[in-house]
Amino acid sequence: MRPFRFLAFLLWSLSLALVPGILSAAPTHIRASLIAESPVAPGGTVSLAIVMQPDQGWHGYWSNPGDAGLGMDAKWQLPPGATIGALKYPVPATLLVAGLMNHVYKSDYALLVPLTVPAGVRTGDRLTITADARWLACTDTICVPEQARLQTEVVIGPAKIDPRFDAWRTKLPAPLGSPARFALAGERVRIAIPLPDSVALHDPHLFVSEDKVADYAAVQTFSKEPDLLVVEIPRARFAPVAPEKISGVLRLSRDSDDGLAFSASPGVVPRSGMPLKTPTDLGRSSLPLLLLAALAGGLLLNVMPCVFPILSLKALSLARAGGSEAEARSDGLAYTAGVVLACVALGGLLLALRAGGSEVGWAFQLQEPLVVAALLLLAVAITANLLGFFEFAIPGFAGNANPKSAFATGLLAAFVATPCTGPFMAAAMGAALLLPVLSALLLFAALGLGIALPFLLIAYVPAFRGRLPRPGPWMARFKRWMALPMGLTALALIWLAGRLGGNAFWIACTVLAFVLLMLLVFGGWLQQQGKPARAPLALGIGVLMATAAIGLPLAVKTPGEAAPGILPTQAFSASALATARASGKPVFVWMTADWCLTCKVNEKVAIEREDVRDAFARNGVTVLRGDWTRRDAAITRYLTEQGAAGVPLYVWYPAGGRTAQQMPQVLTPSLLTNLAAAGTAK
Repeated sequence: MRPFRFLAFLLWSLSLALVPGILSAAPTHIRASLIAESPVAPGGTVSLAIVMQPDQGWHGYWSNPGDAGLGMDAKWQLPPGATIGALKYPVPATLLVAGLMNHVYKSDYALLVPLTVPAGVRTGDRLTITADARWLACTDTICVPEQARLQTEVVIGPAKIDPRFDAWRTKLPAPLGSPARFALAGERVRIAIPLPDSVALHDPHLFVSEDKVADYAAVQTFSKEPDLLVVEIPRARFAPVAPEKISGVLRLSRDSDDGLAFSASPGVVPRSGMPLKTPTDLGRSSLPLLLLAALAGGLLLNVMPCVFPILSLKALSLARAGGSEAEARSDGLAYTAGVVLACVALGGLLLALRAGGSEVGWAFQLQEPLVVAALLLLAVAITANLLGFFEFAIPGFAGNANPKSAFATGLLAAFVATPCTGPFMAAAMGAALLLPVLSALLLFAALGLGIALPFLLIAYVPAFRGRLPRPGPWMARFKRWMALPMGLTALALIWLAGRLGGNAFWIACTVLAFVLLMLLVFGGWLQQQGKPARAPLALGIGVLMATAAIGLPLAVKTPGEAAPGILPTQAFSASALATARASGKPVFVWMTADWCLTCKVNEKVAIEREDVRDAFARNGVTVLRGDWTRRDAAITRYLTEQGAAGVPLYVWYPAGGRTAQQMPQVLTPSLLTNLAAAGTAK
């Protein structure tokens, strides 16, 4: 028995000796309660939950707590004839303290247990269920044994169903369904777990249920064979004779609570296979290639459809670069600094939110209605300026040869461009979610450098700059023409506001945009009359912003469902994907968002077509559509599992459960119809 566990056991035993008989009903650091899910028929089975709610900084333990700690011990008092099963634990997390590995829960969790009631009970009866529960509550430095007498009533016959149980069940590890095998090789235990190649693994961890089998704190080595995962772990010190079986939970990702419950019997475990790299290995061996991919991905963003609305700013910056060499270089550096800073800041915020437990991904800012409202007002102001309604130092515009304005243009360009993911960028941004923080931030910086690279080259290479047209009257005409894409952007943002925040929100945004436009037109009239415009504009815009800050959050509502398209779809969920794959038919997973222009182009050109619909129908293809317009934790987890940081993402699961394939981010109708006709990925 490990030292901490022995100490905890002594503390627990001492507490029980000092407080015999009556158990406390109010533990100090982890609150516990017993809840029944629903009514039950005579002789039927109902689920109970022991709900555990740790205080901040405290944690409870899995059934096998690891090197230190103690799991739940429950003594049940049941009505005559009732029986109860074993406790079912959710997927735990790891906690390494002073070289000791613990299997813990740091936030609220529920232990589920099945209860079978006697067949002789009558409708309307209420059965009292009591559990004398004991557990250990710990911080990183101290442990306190706690206990409580928990009680609930089970109603026989009609009664209200507790909806929380569905969420608690999703935290339980899914049964593997296929037997695993294990073999002992000297001082190591090797476990072969049947696992389809389509299941994504990101820093997995194996939790062994049996004590004194594995060294919990040792490094676990993973390798892949076709549809098989091999895990190798050093054996525990002073291990007894070889175990008859090994069971436990495979956690699929460090950033999620998805897991598989397995049971392994002695058997043959392959020794070959492709090593599965950890995030540390990934950064060490592939970081230079990933940096190049991020750079190339950022460069391609300059021609992606989702970036087109800001080309007006870029084009005018290019034209202005025809000035002096010193001025061009200064603007190029300022613009690059703005782009890189915006990408690093957004990436850092993304990593911080994920570290705090939020299920977010790349372009998370456009999933927030208030951010879209701010972008709408900005697009309206830029459009009004491009049309000449008023004159103001909008960043990057002709005639504003100013490093500050170039820097602000870079900030804006990166903020609007980052929702897109291109062919190279997808792999790099997906890896950034797994790498250590410094390596991830380098990838975000490389992305920004790629976005800014064309401007930087023009600023520093005279041959490129010499090919630009000379400044002249054409710039004023060009400026007015560039109001068209920016105005279309404003209209698209109004539509997106409705998709994010509902009808009341988009109406409020439209009214605010119209009022802002009128204010700017009034300011332009004052400028034309030679009168001061800054103070009246500042006052009017200040009042408008204050009104927006107070009123817009109140207007945000959950929008209604989007109108069905040509291609029949089902809403994506992990259970829907599992059910569809179990049918043996092909499955097409389609991840999209309303703010992703690349997604919308693909849908218009390749997906929402009658020939694709007919081909899918003839071949029994199930289509699962994930709408990531608003934040969705299940979709974010799936994207992470697929190594993607954002949308679009298209995955084809061939018939018969064969290996899945990620499809290109630019689709064609023939690609989809050919896949459906062949029944396998090409």
